[in-house]
Formats: sequence, C-alpha cells, structure tokens
Amino acid sequence: MLKSTILTSLLRRTITAKSTAITNQSYSTRIKVDNPIVELDGDEMARILWERIREELILPYVMVERKYFDLGLPNRDSTDDQVTIQAAKAISKYNIGIKCATITPDENRVKEFNLKAMWRSPNGTVRNILGGTVFREPIICQSIPRLVPGWKKSITVGRHAFGDQYKASEIKIDGKGKLKLVFIPASGNKSQEQSIDVYEFDNPGVALAMYNTDKSITEFAHSCFQYALHKQQSLYLSTKNTILKTYDGRFKDIFQEIYSSHYESKFQQAKLSYQHRLIDDMVAQVMKSNGGFIWAAKNYDGDVQSDLLAQGFGSLGLMTSVLVCPDGKTVLAEAAHGTVTRHYQQHIKGHETSTNPIASIFAWTRGLMYRAKLDGNKDLERFALQLEQVCINTVDNGEMTKDLAAAVHGLQNVTKEHYLNTSEFLDALKNNLKKALF
Repeated sequence: MLKSTILTSLLRRTITAKSTAITNQSYSTRIKVDNPIVELDGDEMARILWERIREELILPYVMVERKYFDLGLPNRDSTDDQVTIQAAKAISKYNIGIKCATITPDENRVKEFNLKAMWRSPNGTVRNILGGTVFREPIICQSIPRLVPGWKKSITVGRHAFGDQYKASEIKIDGKGKLKLVFIPASGNKSQEQSIDVYEFDNPGVALAMYNTDKSITEFAHSCFQYALHKQQSLYLSTKNTILKTYDGRFKDIFQEIYSSHYESKFQQAKLSYQHRLIDDMVAQVMKSNGGFIWAAKNYDGDVQSDLLAQGFGSLGLMTSVLVCPDGKTVLAEAAHGTVTRHYQQHIKGHETSTNPIASIFAWTRGLMYRAKLDGNKDLERFALQLEQVCINTVDNGEMTKDLAAAVHGLQNVTKEHYLNTSEFLDALKNNLKKALF
C-alpha cells in the first residue's frame, strides 16, 4: 500500500487557486486566448499524464491564463474539500473548466491517505454546484475494433449530473428500530407535511435518502433535446418508472411535457424521434443497435453505461466527457476514466507503463473548443480540432498504447512491438502535432 506521506510529497500544490499566465514562448505561432480557463488538477497516473499534456501539447501553442485548483486528494483533505467548492465557483465565473481525473475515496483510500473524512466525489460536488448534463461520446479510431461490431455510429450518453446517489445522505443502522422519510415544508403548513414508514429494522443495516428537483430535471430535459437537435440524432430517455413510480416517473413526465410543448414539431421537422424506455429494455436495444442516437440517463445509470459504451467502442481511454450547464455557455470538460492506480503504482517504482492519455487530451481540446466558441477565437478552435485529429491519426497509423493494441490484437497476443510505452506515445503525439501545425 502506498504511504500517504510519499503521495503528499508527489502531489502537493498550493491550496488556493493560482492565476498562471504563460511567459515562455516555445513556438512563434502561439495562440493568444483573451479569457481564462479553470484548470482542475487530479490524482495518480492521470496527474502525471496531465502535466505532460499541458506542458508539451497545449502550452507551447496556446497562451492562456489558467485559474489553477489542485483537486488532488491530499489537498482536498487539507482544505476540508473547500478547494473543490472554490473550483466550481471559479468555473461559474469564467465559464470553462478543464479537469483531470480524481480519486473518490473509499475505506481503503481513507487509510492509505490518512484522511480526515471519506470525502465525496469531487465530480459530484462540482456537478451539483454547476448543474447541467454530462454528455459522453466515444472517440472513434478506425483501426480499433469495436467489441460490439454492430455499432457503426457513435452513441452519446447524456448523464443527468445532479442529485440521486451522488448527493445522497446515508446512515448505518446499529440495531432494531423504524426508518422514516419525513418532509417538513418551509412554510410551516402542517397540512403539507409528509411522513412515510420506510422499514422496520430487526437487526443492523444501512439506509440512504436521495433527491432530485423539478428544476434540475427540466434543465436536463432541455439540454438533451437541444443537444439531440444539434447532433441531428434521435433521443431516448431511460428510467425504471415501473419500480420507482414517483421518483423515476417524475423524470418521464417532465421529459414528455417539455417534448410536447417545446420540441415535438422541431423533432418532426428534422425527422427525429423521442422515446422513453425502461432502463433494462434500453440496454438491450443499445446492444443490438447500430448507434447514431442520444441516450438520456439518470446520474448513476449514465455513469455506468457510459463506461460500458466506451469499452464497447474499443477502450475506456477513448471517451469524451463534457458537462454542459443550463446557461449553454458554462462547460466542464474532463477525462471520462479514473486515475489509473495500477499504472501509477508501477510508475513510482520506476517501472515502465503504457497508459493511454487520449481522453485527458480531449478534455483539454473540448474545453478549449468551448472557450474558442465563446470568444470567437477561430485559431484556437482549429488548433483543438487539429490536436484531436493528430491523436486519431497517430493511432490509426499504428502508434498506440497497450490497451488499444490489446483491442486490435487480443491481450494474449500483444507483444512489445505492438505498442508504445507512455512516454513514447506522448512523444509520438508531440512530434506528429508539430508536423501537422508546421
């Protein structure tokens, strides 16, 4: 087990945000960006990749002020997780956030890092402050075979990024007793109070309470319908309203009301459709489809199913993730994978790794694209698109990390000649980017 003192020394950054303007001009064609971006640093191998991406693929070409927040677990612990809240507020102010993958601690992580508390998911905290919808879309490389061969077109998951399990309150039950769910109206009107018996415990157990709001579900619906029209793809909403008749039924009803009153004619004109499906039926439909649609999913469902889609399209490292807020201009782009702990443990021992950085690169490019659109910066938009194409072309030309080589050749057949290590792949991207730009 890694010692928290070693990790703290490796990961420590300043507690407060830093405004960082780039001063060392590496290339004569650096693009000036008028407004800042908010950078949220992360943990473990993802953090190692993040630094190299920033220093070798972004900053040599882009002159941008970065409002920096260290969301590495040691710093979240030392600030009682206030740094996460500060970062979310900064994104609200400056509109564009770009985030590295972070650790959500469990019991083992609490011991490993000697944490004060089992801090909540930083992604969940930021998303609950910002609201909005997370859209996750696969990065398609023609050389990477799909595990689901019928998927000819991309499938985008619109994940509702508010409430549910990610903002739930939970308790451990120590013995016999009654669990109740109670609502007390702010008005003090006794007639509006609600109380229901949830369960009569005969022995110890666990319980949780979660919530959502009509406002957030409404914003989720509008985001999904607008995104479907933007992508010119049909939209499906999945719930389990047959079991959660009130909770999931509210999602179904609000989506239908908004579709009927705001979007039905637009969908018909565009020859698109909207349907609600049960989550189990939706999963079956996805597996036998050829793709080419938007899947609106509740928070937990979207989290799980987006990873399934990423792997089905070739790799968890080939997935974009963008949180689009209700105002249409506030965005958080992030890597859609974890911190790659196993590779990090090898890395700090001095062993070679082959870690895929593409999703982290696309977090930067998608964030910069939205910055470019808000600022009207065509040069920045072109650069971001070029860097994405360089990543795809590099893989399609046979230079790739081990996870992608395993998708091509089968893990049992992969030898060192099939893939590059982490540093070699980043060097290949850096060299190919130079060729593309100059």
